[in-house]
Amino acid sequence: MNRPDISDLFRISNAKFTEWATTIHDYQRKNNPVFDQWCAQFPTEGFNFLPISFFKSHRVVTQNPETPQQSTTDSPTIFTSSGTSQQTPSQHIVSNIALYEQSFVSGFELQYGRMDQYCVIGLLPSYLERTGSSLIYMVDYMIQRGKPGSGFYLNQYEEVAHIVTQNEKNGIPTLLFGVTFALLAMAEFLPVQQWNQTIIMETGGMKGRGPEITRDELHDRLLNKFNGANIHSEYGMTELLSQAYATNGHRFGCPPWMKVYIQDPGDPKHWLPNGKTGRLCVIDLANIDSCSFIATDDLAKRFDDGSFEVMGRLDFTDLRGCNQLVI
Repeated sequence: MNRPDISDLFRISNAKFTEWATTIHDYQRKNNPVFDQWCAQFPTEGFNFLPISFFKSHRVVTQNPETPQQSTTDSPTIFTSSGTSQQTPSQHIVSNIALYEQSFVSGFELQYGRMDQYCVIGLLPSYLERTGSSLIYMVDYMIQRGKPGSGFYLNQYEEVAHIVTQNEKNGIPTLLFGVTFALLAMAEFLPVQQWNQTIIMETGGMKGRGPEITRDELHDRLLNKFNGANIHSEYGMTELLSQAYATNGHRFGCPPWMKVYIQDPGDPKHWLPNGKTGRLCVIDLANIDSCSFIATDDLAKRFDDGSFEVMGRLDFTDLRGCNQLVI
């Protein structure tokens, strides 16, 4: 089975999603040995989802030997996850970086319009301190195409505030990507700001720089300091090529080529109805060259409109079943 033609993927309609997903699921079973053996060991009705931990222990790649590579000279891009020195990072082997670019550009612009209309600021120190971050790659791509003043900043909070204030005066919208601890540090450092044309895009996580806080608490603290700002959230990960955005900071909406399902944490064959909390499983059709069907380690609930809310992390201590695959 040859690699499906996904040239029209980012114009997919909801009515065609299941058809595309079925085709890609079949293709990946035939051409991804890790995914195929997982499906064979734990068969389910409908789609199977590979536990995300396999990106730490296995080479998760879908490649049909009969399909020629686009280039014999280009080597794949390898994105790695963050973590402590004691943790094994995930590795996502991206054979076609242009596909990742097309995915995050299309997904962002569906929600927010042209990215070149924004001044894009990255307040992402923990990601800049290491290599292989897919988030840094995405934000850097946006920065290169953003308005003057776009760039990565560490603890230059006064400079960031000056740029945003000037943008506010000039009617230029600002998009500020920030990891939780850096946004809180900036909020502590600066006096109260009036930012009416600014989107603060929190990417989550204290990254070991302090106790974790709830999203509600984070947003309240940011709004108390940045009057008028729009506090949004981005859901993405090393193992995916697509992102979901929460324009109200809580419910994430997926682009048309990405959908989520909620799995019973104790029974991977049982799917939970909307409104129930369970394991978040993601179909990301852009992940055609690795694995499009991923069972994450997040707890979430799905709503009738297809949006989802992340409730926390999965506790594996009480789970039944085997999460190991011997190849």
